[in-house]
Amino acid sequence: MSLTSTPEQPSPSPELWGDLLSCLELRAPAEEAFAFEGRNQRLKYHRLFGGQLLAQFARAAALTCPEKAVKSLHALFPRAGTSEEPVRYEVERHHEGRAFATLTITARQSKGAIATASVSMHAAENGLDHQTTEPVPSLPDAEHRVDLDLIPWETRTSADLDSPKQETPELELWMRTPQVDEALAPALAAYATDLTLIGTALRPVEGVSQRDSGTAFASAVTSHTLWFHRPFRTDDWLLLRQHSPILAHGRSFGRGDVLTATGTLVASYAQEALLRFQS
Repeated sequence: MSLTSTPEQPSPSPELWGDLLSCLELRAPAEEAFAFEGRNQRLKYHRLFGGQLLAQFARAAALTCPEKAVKSLHALFPRAGTSEEPVRYEVERHHEGRAFATLTITARQSKGAIATASVSMHAAENGLDHQTTEPVPSLPDAEHRVDLDLIPWETRTSADLDSPKQETPELELWMRTPQVDEALAPALAAYATDLTLIGTALRPVEGVSQRDSGTAFASAVTSHTLWFHRPFRTDDWLLLRQHSPILAHGRSFGRGDVLTATGTLVASYAQEALLRFQS
């Protein structure tokens, strides 16, 4: 993926955007309760992108408990999925009350479970509202638009995750989707948060960047967690502010916040990944 700023950066592909939205239209097999099937993105490689699975987990949860919103989602990825067959999502409802619901969702293909998610749902209610976060900077100019191959919408950042130069393990990435139903915001945000945390963890390593995946190192996401704090839209500008505090024992760890352009904290996330360097 290219993270080089180019003023001539073309608009995101409408074909990629339509393809992703189609993947979020889960189908419920006839006469089956709490089971869904989702098609896969048409990407250039055979493995499934973890962001697709996260987004489809969020949609399966929302379809199971339509009167509640996803509060938190913790996903594990025991084996790589293939793009050659659809993914089946089997939902187990452990509890559903007036305010909360707890679900386990298993993503399966013919070879078995490829991912699992523990999901907590919550019905909207009033309460105290307070947050403590650093101020949000101004949106970078259009010259800082970047091309993230798997992200079919506009993104901007002043950082370069493809640079081998040693930098601090931090990234501020702005994003804005085309106009879309607010109900898809958790799924689309989940999709976006899966892409750049490994690259962020690599920034302090001199001479290495995310471009060296498969040569200097091997990587794979092992777990990903999201917390949704407030309703939001993805067709307004959002800031993904992330930091990787540690890379050790063949693993990286990173975490981040999703904030609106006015500084409202709407979601948080964290990820652990396998990160093995060649000897």
